[in-house]
Amino acid sequence: MAADAPYSHPVRTAALPQRKPHRFDLAPDAAERAAIAADLGLLDLPLVRLKGELRPSGRRDFVLEARLAAEVVQPCVVSLAPVPSQIDEAVTRRYLADYVEPEGDDVEMPEDDTTEALGEVIDLGAVLVEALSLALPLYPRAPDVSFDSLIAAEPGTEPLTDEKLRPFAGLADLMKGSKEGE
Repeated sequence: MAADAPYSHPVRTAALPQRKPHRFDLAPDAAERAAIAADLGLLDLPLVRLKGELRPSGRRDFVLEARLAAEVVQPCVVSLAPVPSQIDEAVTRRYLADYVEPEGDDVEMPEDDTTEALGEVIDLGAVLVEALSLALPLYPRAPDVSFDSLIAAEPGTEPLTDEKLRPFAGLADLMKGSKEGE
């Protein structure tokens, strides 16, 4: 397992069958789920499973098709309260033996983001973690929590409001005060 990977399940490509699919069913144990949760900033990861197959495609390429199922608990973006979510996503990757990485300073993203270079190893655990991170809700919000009324400030300071941030908010009061003094 790579030092920075929270979960790894490598499969040597030379050991993959060339005529039939290689089926897999990954369900990390509690310690592995805790490592994945810590890496992704989750409060809890009660369940995560990647089930599918790697099958040959052409002479030297492989296609991974799988289903990711997970139960995650993330902190609310407003209150930090736990927000549970369920994930059920299709996962597809194409591993190409003749894949060429784009080079240069100004590289555009390829249209097909499921394509990768075929190496000596396909890490199914890394696929699970990557697919989970891409499937997570971006801004989890606890029920009945509104961002509209949240005003925060350090202790002993007055919080800034939208009204105070308007550059001419106090101008009307100044004008009114100067007319009263005339």
